[in-house]
Amino acid sequence: MKYLTIFVLLFAFIAGSCGNKDQQKGPMQINGAGATFPFPLYSKWFSEYSKVNTNAKFNYQSIGSGGGIKQITEGTVDFGATDSPMTPEETKNAETKSGTRILHIPTVLGAVVLTYNLPGLDKPLNLSGETIADIYLGKIKKWNDSKIAKDNEGAKLPDKDITVVFRTDGSGTSYIFTDYLGAVSPEAKEKIGVSKTPKFDVGQGGKGNEGVTGVVKQLEYSIGYVELIYAIQNKLNYANVKNSENEFITPSLESVTLAGGVSVSQMPESLTMSIINAKGKGAYPIASYTYLLVYEKNKNEEKGKLVKSFLEWALGDGQKFAKDLGYSPLPEELSKKALDKVKTLK
Repeated sequence: MKYLTIFVLLFAFIAGSCGNKDQQKGPMQINGAGATFPFPLYSKWFSEYSKVNTNAKFNYQSIGSGGGIKQITEGTVDFGATDSPMTPEETKNAETKSGTRILHIPTVLGAVVLTYNLPGLDKPLNLSGETIADIYLGKIKKWNDSKIAKDNEGAKLPDKDITVVFRTDGSGTSYIFTDYLGAVSPEAKEKIGVSKTPKFDVGQGGKGNEGVTGVVKQLEYSIGYVELIYAIQNKLNYANVKNSENEFITPSLESVTLAGGVSVSQMPESLTMSIINAKGKGAYPIASYTYLLVYEKNKNEEKGKLVKSFLEWALGDGQKFAKDLGYSPLPEELSKKALDKVKTLK
């Protein structure tokens, strides 16, 4: 009887242990980091996909494109996010450390806008590329400068100093913005550079799109560059920008989609290309694709499967969430190309 009791207790302990393991088994956490530009949409995607696939739980750190590239290079995340494609040097470094290819998967298109805090202005501000460059070069210092006045006839422009706001972190938004400045101003390309970490000699900084938005919101007579949704969510004004057709274009889903649509046929195999200053009537000139960075072969097979499944969903059903958050879905032809690339993930 004594031995029977011991056996029963031992059996109950083992069964209980197994039961606890089953109870403890929950969703697998997928870690990502990078761009703040698409963060509002990615947050929505992660939430919605977790309803579709309860085995997945996402943890995404919105730390800027530079941080996303750094972390996927160091192997501390399952995916990265960037608005500026990795350079050949960055790609080689990451692939050497990880032992596998790093693929760029375009997810949506977005707009970088010039948001401003200009009390008393009763209509949207018009800005040309040359004017924007001169503001960020420190050559245009006052809101009533003749170059700004020329494109805003009849507007009440104050005799106030312009406070320029820029990103302090390694940022894809900065890359997109300086790619535009470099396209419209050789001087800006030389002095500021086209970079995730450009050199601005005037103004003050903010960390992330959130930081720049916060500074502009609080500081009268300031101007900064952010992703469109951050300006919309914070009820900030944003400028119409002159495009390659000499039209002042309001950043919108339609004008960003037009910028992407005119260049899809020229997209290279890497699926990375600049659509800055795209030619075409109605195209907004400071638009860009944003990308998820993924390992072609994830060291963790289960995580690799979840990342692949998520990407297939994001490029399919997930696209319907883009418009409500101020992003343009991928053109159908590019979405198909991106899905074909996702299928190659091992």
